Amino acid sequence: MSRTTRQAAAMLGIGILIVTACRAMGADWSQWRGPDRNGISKETGLLKQWPPDGPKLLWQQKDIGPGFSTPALVGDRLYLLANRGLADEFVEALRASDGGQVWAIRIGKVGNPGQQPNYPAARSTPTVDGDLLYALGSDGDLVCLDTVTGNLRWKKNLRSDFGGQPGTWAYAESPLIDGDLLVCTPGGAQATLIALNKKTGEVIWKSQVPGGDQAAYSSAIIDRVGGVKQYVQFLQNGLVGIDARTGKFLWRYNETAKGSPANIPTPTADNDLIYSGASLSGGGLVKLTTNGDAVTAIPVYFSKKLPTAIGGTVLIDKNLYGTTSQVLQCVDFPTGKVRWSNRSIGPASVLWADGLLFLHGENGDVALVQATPAGYRERGRFTPPDPPDRGSAKAWPYPVLANGRLYIRDGSCLWCYDVRGR
Repeated sequence: MSRTTRQAAAMLGIGILIVTACRAMGADWSQWRGPDRNGISKETGLLKQWPPDGPKLLWQQKDIGPGFSTPALVGDRLYLLANRGLADEFVEALRASDGGQVWAIRIGKVGNPGQQPNYPAARSTPTVDGDLLYALGSDGDLVCLDTVTGNLRWKKNLRSDFGGQPGTWAYAESPLIDGDLLVCTPGGAQATLIALNKKTGEVIWKSQVPGGDQAAYSSAIIDRVGGVKQYVQFLQNGLVGIDARTGKFLWRYNETAKGSPANIPTPTADNDLIYSGASLSGGGLVKLTTNGDAVTAIPVYFSKKLPTAIGGTVLIDKNLYGTTSQVLQCVDFPTGKVRWSNRSIGPASVLWADGLLFLHGENGDVALVQATPAGYRERGRFTPPDPPDRGSAKAWPYPVLANGRLYIRDGSCLWCYDVRGR
């Protein structure tokens, strides 16, 4: 082989490695609602139609521990929160190959056990960043763990360290990692939102939002408008924007929080447009305008008939998909016009990938629907086998998609399905 040929072969090999690595990184689901916190997966080549009994079941684990936490997946490991009784809330690592446990580390107790209606359990999704994992327990225990061993790197408590004030159903937020920062929401007047050094837990800033809102059950997202980078969070009294550099309070929109006992869905953003919604309130859009460092939220539309269910929304080509308490909807994002509604499987958590909507219904069913504004086009549905007895609770965990596999959690059960195209 000539020198030129060898060089060409070497370059080809490097290119293949780069492409393979990029594909592998894109396949991970390292945090709440996926790589970009928006419920969207970049995976392609998935099944476009499911068999009558659903896609192939690869494995089921029936005793991972109760809880409503969605798994995070990186490489060959799944990470989630669960609890045993009220005294033991823990983070656990599972093998993606069969769901077997690798390690489990107790981080605290279950928060607000006397909540009414009574659903005390682990709630938030871990965030994986390199070889570190960040998790927030329902009682406010914020931890940084080693992903390989589960060993504790640092720990804070949002109640005792920051005067945090959670809502009735305790803490449910999934930590946001942004560069060197960890951002989360203690709630209350002292530190409504905080930014910590992700490696040490040291405080970078505390944001005191006017009114000192309780933390609700949403998770913060990053948004940029007019050169201003901000964190957008849905608090108990309204939607707010916080300057990402300083923690300065920027703006507020209260309409979608009025009358709502629990503000849960993570906001959906498209640059200067932010959508939020909550049960018993409604769904609404604001447009953000800037004047220097000042940001103003201008209401665009609001309706009690738009998506507000716990399962959140996804935005695809200016079309918003999500569920109300009864139907799945496709909504024109800029105007709020409902393009279509269908009962489908009722209120559900939603994920988008490869032109498809993956729905996990609160009734436990799973459905596949083509994501198109032209109308409702179902491509399959099934009920996972041997579900747990969840009592009066519902199947609230969101679906997760990684490496051609669909992961569904319901209480103490976790299923893994092969959804790759053939």
